[in-house]
Amino acid sequence: MEEKEKIDFKYNFKLYWSFVKKQKLLFASILVLTLLIESASLVDKFLFKALIDNGTEFLAHTLDLPGFTQTLILIAICYIGITLFKVFAKITHLGFINKLEARMIADVKRKFFNHLVHLDYNFHTTNRTGSLISKLTRIGSAVEGMTDSITFNFTPLFLQLTISILSLVYFNWISGVVTFITMTVFIAYSLFIQRIQEKANVASNLAEDSERANISDVFTNIESVKCFGKESFVKNKYVEISENTKEKTLRFWNYFRFLDSIQTLILGLGTFFLIYFTITDFIAGKCTMGTLVFVYSVFSSLFGNLFSFVWGIRNFYRSMADFESLFRLGKFENAIKDAPGAKELEIKKGEIEFKNVNFKYGDRTILKDFNLKVPKKKKIALVGHSGAGKTTVIKLLYRLYDINSGEITIDDKNIKGVKQESLRDEMSIVPQECVLFNDTIYNNIKFSKPDATREEVMRAIDFAQLDKIIKGFPKKEDTIVGERGVKLSGGEKQRVSIARAILADKKILILDEATSSLDSETEYEIQKDLKNLLKGRTSVVIAHRLSTIMSADQIIVIEKGKVVQKGTHTELIKEEGSYKRLWNMQKGGYIK
Repeated sequence: MEEKEKIDFKYNFKLYWSFVKKQKLLFASILVLTLLIESASLVDKFLFKALIDNGTEFLAHTLDLPGFTQTLILIAICYIGITLFKVFAKITHLGFINKLEARMIADVKRKFFNHLVHLDYNFHTTNRTGSLISKLTRIGSAVEGMTDSITFNFTPLFLQLTISILSLVYFNWISGVVTFITMTVFIAYSLFIQRIQEKANVASNLAEDSERANISDVFTNIESVKCFGKESFVKNKYVEISENTKEKTLRFWNYFRFLDSIQTLILGLGTFFLIYFTITDFIAGKCTMGTLVFVYSVFSSLFGNLFSFVWGIRNFYRSMADFESLFRLGKFENAIKDAPGAKELEIKKGEIEFKNVNFKYGDRTILKDFNLKVPKKKKIALVGHSGAGKTTVIKLLYRLYDINSGEITIDDKNIKGVKQESLRDEMSIVPQECVLFNDTIYNNIKFSKPDATREEVMRAIDFAQLDKIIKGFPKKEDTIVGERGVKLSGGEKQRVSIARAILADKKILILDEATSSLDSETEYEIQKDLKNLLKGRTSVVIAHRLSTIMSADQIIVIEKGKVVQKGTHTELIKEEGSYKRLWNMQKGGYIK
């Protein structure tokens, strides 16, 4: 997937806003509370203005003591009331914001987790897992950062700025004009700096994603690292990768070196002109001392929100960059689509047929005019050298890829006309390498049939003769198998895989080199289990060891994506051809 160092602000914000709209009542309540809190903060300063003006009149003997005392009591009551209101409002405000963010984070993560899970097999084989995980997990902090920016940084500033400028214009119009100009220049400069660092921000994120993907690769393959003694090699490689991340991150951070100093200059000039014009009016008798203090206190109170706004802008761009890396994945569509009106598939007989199937992967032809019929309850084996197209046949049957032409049917139904998830759910597979979840043996088996009873799971365990193995485990079937099942041996994992297939109880069963990686004794034991498993089912078996498929009802020999021979083992070893050559090379061994 090509990564571009550019943020699609319109698309990202539109998608973000779609999650906000789901919580519109909560969001509207937050805005109302923000307006009330900012208005209450301005009331404080107005009370201070009233205090100074009345105090000045008292000192000038134009206001008597009872009148001044009454004013002080009224101001005190108002101040206490406003303070209590702000305490309650801020507690409620923060509670609403926490609830909003928690809901939105959950919604976003679920949406993109679901989207990624449903993307086609090819997408997942061409995108690094570690990078996908990095993007998905980072989205939580991105949603929090964006929402915080809007609720704590942007909205309070614009509401306070509007209220403040209107009040300043009312008491002293020129101070309102100076405040407006100062704030506009300050915000414009801050936005400019943030805008020009956009590419550096995205580049920093991409470098970080790449670093995390590399870390994931290393720890996933830690056994290979240890066995080949390549600790120093991977450490040196990580130095290069982390150095790249450091350089990209430093480049991003360096954009902010002059931000604070220029902002200080803008506010300094604004403060100078504000004081100059208001003092001039005060000397000329056009405003009171209380008004002078009110103007300066309102102007200076904006400083905190201004720098908060700048921090919010920084978080906004950082969140947008984080959104970009994940939301970009939202533009990917599943290449394997269900046909309009596709129905659920229910396999009743289990007949499979490939009719003149052609398939290319990129520019490479894998299958050409491929024909294969698998009757119900028959065992068909696919044989051929690596790269002949055997595994591709299975992937096409599962619709992990779509064929270029031809038709694949199950019980005379074209698999393109049914829902792909139901297609896969109606079949079961025992793969060459059983990759397990980092969960218990019991839950790994139950994965194939989530609604299975405990009795059904334990029966599957017994059938696969897994009970003989787990009885030696302290926690029996509740033993955690480790990431990818690393705590189990190859034979133990295959028995889990067989138990999983037994529990699924499907009419079509696929064995994709299910025993080729096992030692002979373990393979012999598991082959007996598989023989019982295949009874009464339609089965397609891929095997490198020809000795394991001698009992197949029909053996299909594939070369360069075409069927070159078919027949029983007895028939094929009697005729000249690929199968006989393979058999003579093996003599019960393994095709290289």
